[in-house]
Amino acid sequence: MAVLVFILTFFFMEGVAWFTHKYVMHGLLWNLHEDHHTHTNPGFFERNDAFFLIFAVPGILCTVLGSSLGFPALFAIGLGITAYGFCYFLVHDVFIHQRFKWLRKTDNVYFRAIRRAHKKHHKHLSKEDGECFGMLLVPYKYLKAEIEASRK
Repeated sequence: MAVLVFILTFFFMEGVAWFTHKYVMHGLLWNLHEDHHTHTNPGFFERNDAFFLIFAVPGILCTVLGSSLGFPALFAIGLGITAYGFCYFLVHDVFIHQRFKWLRKTDNVYFRAIRRAHKKHHKHLSKEDGECFGMLLVPYKYLKAEIEASRK
């Protein structure tokens, strides 16, 4: 049962990330997210990195409380949130923005489609007119474009 809760939580987090990115990061908390689009912060860290902590807190709380209080489902939720956050970090910060130079290129059509969709998202420098707010589930039109590009 805990494995199912973990898997469901992991995939549910894509919806949470999409919603939060569209309505919170490009809304109420744009002041934290803006430097990620405009690159106005000269250092390695961005104000946008605060979202790492904001998203980490529920994962940590669920993991600790689920473990210490003996609630396996709550523990699995915490692990699902944390696993999604780790994957988001790998895809967003390592692969797309290359803040860490661990992975630069790939021939994988799916990952190239994710990168293409995210570049489309960053085309917009303001909080309005955004698109492609998700991370791991890429819109089909970008996947289709990468499949067609790989055939050429």
